[in-house]
Amino acid sequence: MKILIVLGRRLLWSIPLLFVVSIITFALASLMPGDVASVILGTGATPEQRAQVTEQLGLDQPLVVQYGSWLIGALQGDLGSSVFSNESVAGMLSSRLPVTLSLAFLTLIVCVLLGVLLGAVSAIRGGALARILDAASLIAMSIPSFWFAAVMIIVFAVAIPLFPVSGFVPFADSPQLWLASLVLPVFCLATSSVAGLALQMRGQMVATFRSDFVKALRANGISPRSILYKHVLKNAAGPVVTLTGLLVVTLLGGTVFMEKVFGMAGLGTLAVNATARHDLPVIQGVVVYFTLVVIVVNLITDVAYAALNPKVVTS
Repeated sequence: MKILIVLGRRLLWSIPLLFVVSIITFALASLMPGDVASVILGTGATPEQRAQVTEQLGLDQPLVVQYGSWLIGALQGDLGSSVFSNESVAGMLSSRLPVTLSLAFLTLIVCVLLGVLLGAVSAIRGGALARILDAASLIAMSIPSFWFAAVMIIVFAVAIPLFPVSGFVPFADSPQLWLASLVLPVFCLATSSVAGLALQMRGQMVATFRSDFVKALRANGISPRSILYKHVLKNAAGPVVTLTGLLVVTLLGGTVFMEKVFGMAGLGTLAVNATARHDLPVIQGVVVYFTLVVIVVNLITDVAYAALNPKVVTS
C-alpha cells in the first residue's frame, strides 16, 4: 500500500514535469535560426510568399497563443500535424516508436545482464580478473561511439557480411531479421554502458564484502554462499538499479546517433530531421514521447529499488 502511495506521488510530479519540458522545448525551438516558411518555399521565395505560409501555419501569432493551441490539442490526444507532410504527429511517432524502443531496451537488457555478471564475477574472484576488467572498462568508455560504429560496419557488415549495413526489420515480420538488424547498433551502444555498470557492480560488491556486518556474518559461521546471495548481491543491487534508471536516459540519447548511422527510421532520426526543417509539432511530439518513456522507466526503477530496500518506502 505504501508503495502505491509513493507511485501516486511520483505520477503527480510527472504532470508538471511534462508541462515544463514542453514549454522549454517550445521556447528553444522558436529561438532556432531560420523559419519554416523559408525551408518550405526555398531561398527564392518572396517576402509576401513567406508571410502567406507563415500566416497559414499560424506562426504569425504570439508564442503564448501558439503554445496554448498546441497544449489544448495535446490534452485531447492530438499532437498536431507535420508542417511539411501534414501527417498526424501521433501517427508518425507511433510508427517509429518500435524502432527506438527495440534499440534502447534490447541494449538495456544486454547492459544489465553483462554488466552485472562481469562485475559480480570480478568482485568474487578479484586478482588479475579485476585488473583486466578495469583496463577493459576504461578502454571501452574512452572509444568514440562514431568511430566504433564505423569500424563495426566496415568489419562485420562489409568485409565480413554477417549483419545488414543499415535498416530495421519489425519483429512481427521476422524475429530473426529483427534481431540481426539490431546486433551491430546494440553492440555499439552497449559497450561503454556495460563497462560502467560492471565497474559499479564490482565496486559495490567489494565494499559490501569489506563491511563490518559481512565480517560479523563470517565470524558467526554463515556460509559464504548464503552471505553472497542473501546479503552482498542484495546490497549491491540497489545502487545498480538506480544507475540502470539513469542509463535509460543515456541510451535514449544514444539511439539518436545510432539510428542515423545505421539508417534506422526511429524517433531519433525523426527528431533530427524535424529540427533541421523547423517542424515544431514533430519536435514537440518526440520530446513528449521521450519524456513519457523516462517517466515510466523511473517509476519502474523506484518500485524495484523499494523492493530491494523497503526502508525507502517508509522514509
